[in-house]
Amino acid sequence: MQRTVFIYFAMLIAVLLLPFSNGLAHSPKSYTKTNLCSVEQLLDSLARLELFATDTLKRQKSEHPSSIPDLAYEVKIANIDRLSPISFDFNQHVKRYIDIYTIERREQVGQMLGLAKLYFPLFDEILDKHNLPLELKYLAVVESALNPLAISPSGAVGLWQFKINTGRMFDLEVNSYIDERMDPAKSTEAACKYLEYLYRIFGDWHLVMAAYNAGPGVVRNAIERANGETHFWHLYDYLPEAAQNYVPAFIAAGYVIQNAANHGIVAIPPMISFEQIDSVHVTQPVSFKAISDAIPVTMDILRFLNPSFRRGYVPEPEQSTPILLPTSAIPSFIQNQASIYNNTLPKSTYHQRVANAGNNSNKQKLLYSVKPGDYLHKIAIKHNCTIDDIMVWNPDREAELSAGDTLEIWVNKITLQQISNSQNN
Repeated sequence: MQRTVFIYFAMLIAVLLLPFSNGLAHSPKSYTKTNLCSVEQLLDSLARLELFATDTLKRQKSEHPSSIPDLAYEVKIANIDRLSPISFDFNQHVKRYIDIYTIERREQVGQMLGLAKLYFPLFDEILDKHNLPLELKYLAVVESALNPLAISPSGAVGLWQFKINTGRMFDLEVNSYIDERMDPAKSTEAACKYLEYLYRIFGDWHLVMAAYNAGPGVVRNAIERANGETHFWHLYDYLPEAAQNYVPAFIAAGYVIQNAANHGIVAIPPMISFEQIDSVHVTQPVSFKAISDAIPVTMDILRFLNPSFRRGYVPEPEQSTPILLPTSAIPSFIQNQASIYNNTLPKSTYHQRVANAGNNSNKQKLLYSVKPGDYLHKIAIKHNCTIDDIMVWNPDREAELSAGDTLEIWVNKITLQQISNSQNN
């Protein structure tokens, strides 16, 4: 009997100590807004994708998040670990990101789960073709929150957040009209090639992730400073902060994607699904505006489905070029194809731009408080507009500005995201 009781208490102590295992030789650091803002900003960017029903968003936000004991996290993450060649560990670093996903940003996680239904089948197919662990699709959650239009302060873009030179290393075309870093299929192919390359260097998926985030040279330098240590959790303190946070965020993302229902989080599907889209081939230059004017599809939907056409314009193709449209709109596109091509103006003249000043279509209103030293050109440059726009939006405003004046300014989603990023840095 005494032996049985001793074994029971020994097992209980072992379970209680599990959250502090996995090679963590230090206490978890305190987390600040700066440590975690990247994940939070990416999740918040989903709110600017006007692709979700607002009533569903409100209902999800009103749900009260349930509290789950650490032991339950241990068990569920251990189940993921058992079926993956990538190590899934639980500790307080991981828990902090689970809290972000399940409590602080649960509304946005519902949107992300909806986007996962659109993108994960594509990711699985390409990862499987490269014989890579399917769990690597959770990297795109950490990189972009599955926002195909995501742009980082450093200029990385798309689902897999490639910078321009890294993208070109993996044959992604980037020019003034086309940016294949934002093409879901082509960027996933490039990400797989990069991950394969990094695994050939490090042979450890946690180190691969850290290198994907910070660069292989940074991880090699950290290993040297740590006297050859290669276990991620032992190497943790030698890595830059972004790389430290990357693996915990990845593990938390994998946990939340697989266990969202346990936290009362349901997928909020976008207003268009994978089954509702198909491609049409265009043979002449065409603008998204001309398409949107002719058929019942908004500019937001066109940009979401075709993010690689960076100016909302398909340049003259060498051969026919496919674009994605809602299936229901394809007959209308075919019927109006001639007028769509005729109404496409690739380059507007000065007089057309002046006549179009103040156009706030597909833009959001900001109230800007004039600061000391501000002048109209400076404000226009900051908000990606022109002085003519500002004067149209503020017809009663004198050209002479004073500190404290309030201006109404309309910005597109990309500019709004850039302003938000700069304010949080």
